[in-house]
Formats: sequence, C-alpha cells, structure tokens
Amino acid sequence: MSAQPRPFREPEFLPEVHVRRATGVDLDALVELENASFAVERMSERQWRRHLDSLSAEIFVAVRERRIVGAAVLFFRRGSPVARLYSIAVAASERGRGVGERLLAMVEQAARRRGARAIRLEVRAENSGAQRLYERSGWRRFGFRAAYYEDGHDALRYEKSLS
Repeated sequence: MSAQPRPFREPEFLPEVHVRRATGVDLDALVELENASFAVERMSERQWRRHLDSLSAEIFVAVRERRIVGAAVLFFRRGSPVARLYSIAVAASERGRGVGERLLAMVEQAARRRGARAIRLEVRAENSGAQRLYERSGWRRFGFRAAYYEDGHDALRYEKSLS
C-alpha cells in the first residue's frame, strides 16, 4: 500500500523583524505589551518613561510591519561588570517565531558594547518556554530565589558570560 502524498502547503512568509533602540514614541506600545505579557510586577508608564531617559538602561523593541511585537529592558550599574536583563516580553502572537532570540542577541551586543562581562536575569520557575530560550542561547542556570516575585512565585537565576 502506498502512502498518500502530502498536500502542498504554501510556506508562511512573515515580514522581517527589526530590532532597534526604543524611543519615547514607543511608550504607549511598550505599556500595552507589558500589560498583555505580565499579570504582576508590571512597569508603569512612568517607569517606562524614566527608563527610556536613563543612562543606566537600554530598551530595545522588536518591530514587524511597524508594530512592536517584543521588548527587552537591560540595566547597567556603574562600576559593575554585570548587566541585568530586567525584562523581555514577546507578543503572544509572535512567540516561537524568533523574536526572543533577536532581542537577546541585541541585548548581548549592547552589554558587550558597554563593557559588561556577563548578563544576569531572573525568570519564573514555571516559565519553561523562557528557560528553553535562554538555554538555547547559551545562558546557564546558576541560582534559585524562593518567593522572589510579588505573587510568591519562585525564580531561577541565569547568567550569560560575554567574555
């Protein structure tokens, strides 16, 4: 018995995602993405505005067809060789399409440019999708923080060496 041939499916071609530094024009879209992505510990519009103007923060947005589909917030502390990836968010409709990887690559490039030797982050212990993303991108888990988040959830700590 011969197998039935598979029907031809047109491949899905998506317009390219472009990652760039965020600006004040992006504020409303950043707040909207934040509110859609996180149930607790959301940054307010005021916090976003402050970080957009801060010398100790770099914010990146992933844009597809003039729509912000992802964002990453990277913090630097004067005199510290370690940068902190404070937040990374990808629109639900864009997950699994490489947006997170593109944002991480930009974050790593920015941290290197500013002289950081490593980047650290915390991620919810139950967020296995984000953990897979970090591990595929060369991050290593190095710690655990019980009841780290406002709602009592635990966090895993990850680090990526840049040297």
